Amino acid sequence: MGRIIAIANQKGGVGKTTTAINLSACLAEAGQRVLTVDFDPQGNATSGLGFEKGYMDKTVYELLMQECSLEECIIKSVQENLDVLPSDMDLAGAEIELLDTKDKESLLHKQLEQISGRYDYIIIDCPPSLNLLTINALTAANTVLVPIQCEYYALEGLTQILQMIEMVKKKLNPALELEGVVFTMYDARTNLSLEVVENVKKYLKKTIYKTIIPRNVRLAEAPSHGMPINLYDTRSTGAESYRMLAAEVISRGEE
Repeated sequence: MGRIIAIANQKGGVGKTTTAINLSACLAEAGQRVLTVDFDPQGNATSGLGFEKGYMDKTVYELLMQECSLEECIIKSVQENLDVLPSDMDLAGAEIELLDTKDKESLLHKQLEQISGRYDYIIIDCPPSLNLLTINALTAANTVLVPIQCEYYALEGLTQILQMIEMVKKKLNPALELEGVVFTMYDARTNLSLEVVENVKKYLKKTIYKTIIPRNVRLAEAPSHGMPINLYDTRSTGAESYRMLAAEVISRGEE
């Protein structure tokens, strides 16, 4: 059975999609079979991996609406070992359309169950809000990875996502665990970055990844070229950081 990791934080701009794209790509580069599920209506993980949003007939939206099969949706071999389940703005309407659907919280879980043995990792990029889509992702996942930007309100966002994990665990997915917290956009020149890291360590006391993702120009440029950082600039600090994070995720799974 593969591991299903939801990457979630209801605060936008914390490096969530950047982490989903680049962790997926670096796990694939390390020889793991990976599926990236773009579960965010903004579709940024889709475009960040080189696909134009709005030009695909079959996305995760059609899948949830049972208008196509999972096989028809998956885009194969984006890079070696990496497949993608794409998304676009249509997904924004899914929440309203699914209101009266039976077991609406576990639609994604049922789909991914069919193929979890085919992949070593399924990485779900969640929307930046605590809605039905995020609940679906957390119900389907084994663990949740929370990216946190090194800024003043970091702990606030963390508290809310931890409460959400507890709620889903109680009601829908008893096996759900916190995979860990990863710090993003770290700026070694500021005291604030250091303070945030120390505060979160005190607050959580565990499950914090050693790898810290720095602010990096090449990392910020890569999505506009539709490439993960390991392909866009393989020697950049951003690429090295995400390779280290991928190695840590793999070794955690082996524990």
